[in-house]
Amino acid sequence: MPATALGDPTGDAEDHAAAPLAPRARLLPALAAVYRAQLSRARVSRIPLLFVATFQSIGIMVLMRGVVDGGAEARAVVAGSAVLVVAFVALNLLAQYFGQLRAGGGLDHYATLPVPPAAVVLGAAGAYASFTVPGTVVTAVAGSVLFGLPLGHLWILAAVVPLSGAALAGLGAALGLLAPRQELATLLGQLGMSAALLLGVLPPDRLPGPIGWARDLLPSTYGVEALARTFDAHPDWTAVCRDLAVCGAVGVLSLAVATWAYRRAAVR
Repeated sequence: MPATALGDPTGDAEDHAAAPLAPRARLLPALAAVYRAQLSRARVSRIPLLFVATFQSIGIMVLMRGVVDGGAEARAVVAGSAVLVVAFVALNLLAQYFGQLRAGGGLDHYATLPVPPAAVVLGAAGAYASFTVPGTVVTAVAGSVLFGLPLGHLWILAAVVPLSGAALAGLGAALGLLAPRQELATLLGQLGMSAALLLGVLPPDRLPGPIGWARDLLPSTYGVEALARTFDAHPDWTAVCRDLAVCGAVGVLSLAVATWAYRRAAVR
């Protein structure tokens, strides 16, 4: 007689053994899924704020037009104002988003999904950075017309926006995930955007020495420098590529820190 017919608990346990869990999703498919989900979620709520960021940058350029005539200072103002749109969305809003996600228990939802932590951070960062493209282009074109700068090399924005966006989005995500309270995450994001405003838009020659050192530590500085160099009649493309390489390296580092911060926050 079979063991199960005699009520053998071993046989019953084998029949009702739990099925093995599905393997974790691979990074690239998971990243694409998170990116699409974040893009559709943020499309309605973030577009009005993108208009605010764009008008803010254009307004700053109009104000600076009264004190800056042209030359290197005009190039710095236009480049800094264009990258400021990226800072407003990728740094400020992303810090607020991850701070809210942590405070509201949203990280628990992501922790239950078979999605790598890097996919969550990169997907959200990429979605927020994508919203900055129209505003950055409009700001750069408007600034070039306002200050009489050439428009021929604005194609460099195709490299400046994603690299600066990655560096600032990683920093914003890390601030939101490491802040102990949601209010502090919002404050840190706004302080970071203010630093990008003051250190990125103001001409570097007019900054005091210690402030200039702080400017060198800001991730967006190298994107600003790369864009500003392309407004020259004969750009130094070696220096442009060097600035973009530094910006990309900082982006990889900041996104790695944000991924670590996500793992740390998700297990608490």
